Amino acid sequence: MTHSLTRDQARRIVVRAQLLDADRPGDVVQVAEELGAIKIDPTATIAPAEHTILWSRIGDAYDPIQLSKAVEHDRLLFEFDGSFRPVSLLPLMLPAMRRGPQRQSNIDWLKANDRFRTDILTRLRAEGPLFASDIPDTAEVARPTDGWFSSNQTTRMLDFLQYLGEVAIVGREGRQRRWDLAERVYPQNLPVYEFDEAQELLSERRLHSAGIAKQKSPWSGVGEAGEAAVVEGSKWKFRVDPEALAALDEEADGRIAFLSPYDGMLFDRPRLKEIFDFEYVLEQFKPKPQRKYGFFAHPILMGDRFVGLLDAEVNRAEGELKVNAVHELLPFDPEEDEMVRAEIDHLAEWLGLGLSAW
Repeated sequence: MTHSLTRDQARRIVVRAQLLDADRPGDVVQVAEELGAIKIDPTATIAPAEHTILWSRIGDAYDPIQLSKAVEHDRLLFEFDGSFRPVSLLPLMLPAMRRGPQRQSNIDWLKANDRFRTDILTRLRAEGPLFASDIPDTAEVARPTDGWFSSNQTTRMLDFLQYLGEVAIVGREGRQRRWDLAERVYPQNLPVYEFDEAQELLSERRLHSAGIAKQKSPWSGVGEAGEAAVVEGSKWKFRVDPEALAALDEEADGRIAFLSPYDGMLFDRPRLKEIFDFEYVLEQFKPKPQRKYGFFAHPILMGDRFVGLLDAEVNRAEGELKVNAVHELLPFDPEEDEMVRAEIDHLAEWLGLGLSAW
């Protein structure tokens, strides 16, 4: 059976799946369980991505201490590949880790640096947890520098061993990651899955977080999960989460949300255009004269529509949140303007800052 959905229904499904309706979640673990991943990024014109993502869901009750507690003390979340994820996903990810590298260049580099790999694991076993800077670079074959990695190979090998499930991040000090053996970080006695079964279950979890997504898309990775659907006015073949369908008739009020540019809601750009008619371009890497909305403008979601972008930045020296501009994609009526201004007030209060006149 193929479900037929209106665009309004499709938007509501996405907004609810992303915990951006009026029914706010209660804690960081619930957010991680529903979203699957909370992106980590240090760019903090307002706040680092992981904190903005959580504030946009939980609201003023969110305290960054809650995140560090869930990760470093309660071990209900773990850091992997630049995101915080719920431990419930770990058993589904381990089969892919155990398969080892699939790209030949990675296989060759790992083989050429077998002694380096052993050096790191031996040092962590004896001394861990350690920062990358505590571990000597003894690589026999180095990979060239690029825009993301320095010439030091230790960080590269640690990241590589993380993908193999041999090391894990135990916590952070500022932006520095502290590493240890995975067996001492990850919970023991986790359920065991075969690779194919784990991939199917991961596809279901991705669809649950997305609500609805294009069937064949590198952005969503939902595969054949869920049920087939079409959306009014779209030629795409969608997959929709059965739980989201069942909840369509339930009343759900909307609200205002400011989204970090690295929010998972924005990751699938083609879906944003197809369902929300919203084309979002992050201008962080554009030369200043080419920016239209600002260095790190946060999209403004009102109910189930993107209505504008917030260009704001924290001025710690002055102790205030400076609003450079609120770009209206469509002119706000007085009530909408008041709602956006009230949410900016809430943002400043959560940051513990005053608000500059604008």
